[in-house]
Amino acid sequence: MNLPENLKYTKEHEWVRVEGDVAYIGITDHAQKELGDIVYVDIDTLDKEVAQNEVFGTVEAVKTVSDLFSPISGTVLEVNSHLDGSPETVNADPYGEGWIIKISVANPAEVESLLTAEAYGELVGA
Repeated sequence: MNLPENLKYTKEHEWVRVEGDVAYIGITDHAQKELGDIVYVDIDTLDKEVAQNEVFGTVEAVKTVSDLFSPISGTVLEVNSHLDGSPETVNADPYGEGWIIKISVANPAEVESLLTAEAYGELVGA
């Protein structure tokens, strides 16, 4: 299983990559495999503040719809527009082109409280 060491993870299977005061958020390789073929990503929180662990959108696969939980608090700055026409990018490249939102980092301590790659790997049995 692909678990980049430079990311932080949540028990709900989201990942975070911080660049300065902005964080990219997506779902993990494990999550996209469990969901199967992703057919739609619905984010309705653009320009809104979300709290840590609050739902910021959903991802729809062939068999199910799953809520997306924000790993950190902040304002949703951007939604990956590439996913509008190509939601399967989340399956193909979950840690790269398949990122879902960019969010401002309201509280850097929240990032530090997230799981390391090693801890997340233990959680999912990788």
